[in-house]
Amino acid sequence: MTELSTDDAPAVLFPRLVPWILGVCGVVGLVASFTLTVEKFELASNPDYVPSCSISPVLNCGSIMDTDQAAVFGFPNSLLGITGFAALLTIAVMMGRKTSALIMLGMQAGLTAGVVFIGWLIFQSLYRIDALCPYCMAVWVATIVAFWYVTLRNADDYIRGGVARKILNAVLSIHSLIPVLWILAIVGLIIQHFWWYWSTLG
Repeated sequence: MTELSTDDAPAVLFPRLVPWILGVCGVVGLVASFTLTVEKFELASNPDYVPSCSISPVLNCGSIMDTDQAAVFGFPNSLLGITGFAALLTIAVMMGRKTSALIMLGMQAGLTAGVVFIGWLIFQSLYRIDALCPYCMAVWVATIVAFWYVTLRNADDYIRGGVARKILNAVLSIHSLIPVLWILAIVGLIIQHFWWYWSTLG
């Protein structure tokens, strides 16, 4: 099998692969956010309702939905997800054609804010609420992956030459490594924090 060279990497990623990656992230995030919203309103209308993602003492959406962190701006966080991932999916479809720099920069700003927000939510889930929401975790992964590939897409547009371009091309040649390591780091934190529970299984 021929190894991908750093010079070939941008041509492989842009415009062929990245729109598909962002589209998948948009679909996953949108479905997860929509499901969370439905579950939240079901729980609000029926206090005895058990959300479908309340599986165990650790994987328990119900205990998260009742917290202030689940509605930071006065409404369910999942409504932000529906809006943001719908926009991401729309832009992913549009990226088959030339996407304006303004749209790409706007998406960069939105996803940067999103990845900071989910970082805070991850901390809250692990160290304050002490529970995990499977749908939320799907949103975490979708946001991280989308942020990374939009950042690469914008960097490819603005970094043209010199050492920075060589570094970028090297990163592009191993583009999947960073989000994989990022997600594995979160998995490691989850395993470590809830080891008291995982060790009782099996």
